[in-house]
Amino acid sequence: MEETPTPRGQWLRGVLDMCLLALMAEAPVYGYEMTVRLAQAGLDVADGSIYPALARLRKRELVEIERRSGGGGPARTYYRPSEAGMRMLRAWSRDWGEFATSIGSLIGPPAREES
Repeated sequence: MEETPTPRGQWLRGVLDMCLLALMAEAPVYGYEMTVRLAQAGLDVADGSIYPALARLRKRELVEIERRSGGGGPARTYYRPSEAGMRMLRAWSRDWGEFATSIGSLIGPPAREES
């Protein structure tokens, strides 16, 4: 039987909007900075995934934007959750906690590899 790679990328696609809102909730943040901070957390997300997700959040009125001077470069667009976005983040966080607990109860602690 062929071993399949970890489905981490699929999992991340399912929770990317929640992760982005969580980053914004700490302080207004621009797109590339979100990519860097996700990578620092061990979540490798391409810029090509971030911007469509931000557009989705904006269309759903879950984020607000502010354009700021780029310090000599082009202006940057900073994102922060709207009131609706904060409500959604709280609901998603609660749901994620329940979901993760349910999955954890099924799979238990990670299996140790045989030496």
